[in-house]
Amino acid sequence: MPDIVDPATRSRMMSRIRGKDTRPELVMRRGLHALGYRFRLHEKTLPGRPDLVFPKYSAAVFVNGCFWHGHDCHLFRMPSTRPGFWEEKIGRNRARDAEARQALLEGGWRVLDVWECALKGKTRLEPGEPVELAARWLESGEARGEVRG
Repeated sequence: MPDIVDPATRSRMMSRIRGKDTRPELVMRRGLHALGYRFRLHEKTLPGRPDLVFPKYSAAVFVNGCFWHGHDCHLFRMPSTRPGFWEEKIGRNRARDAEARQALLEGGWRVLDVWECALKGKTRLEPGEPVELAARWLESGEARGEVRG
C-alpha cells in the first residue's frame, strides 16, 4: 500500500517525533517529583541514556513508546508499508534496549520500564497509578520492574 502523503510531508511529520521530553515521560517526571523523588534526566554516561536516573536508589527508568520499542500491546502494529524496513528498525530498537538493560543490571543498576500503554489507550491505568507503581518499585529494591497497561 503506497503512502498517503508525499515524501516531503512524511519527512516533516517524522522529524517532529520526539525522543526526549515526550508526554508520557513528562507525566512520570512531574508525578515522581511531586512525591519527593529527585532524579537526573537522560544520563549520557549510562548505557541506553535512561529517561530518569535515581542515583540514591541505583535505579534507571525508561519511559518507552509502544510503537518505537515494539511492545506487545494494542498501541503497536507493524506498518504495512515497507515491512522489511520497519521489522529491521524495531528489531534493532528491541536489541539495543535489551543490551542497555543488561549493561545497567551488570553495572549494579536497577531497571524499570514504563510503557506508553500504561498512560494512554484503552488499557491505560487509572490516573496516577503508573506513578505510584514506579514509586513503589523504587522503594522495593527489586532489580527489574515493568509498568504496563
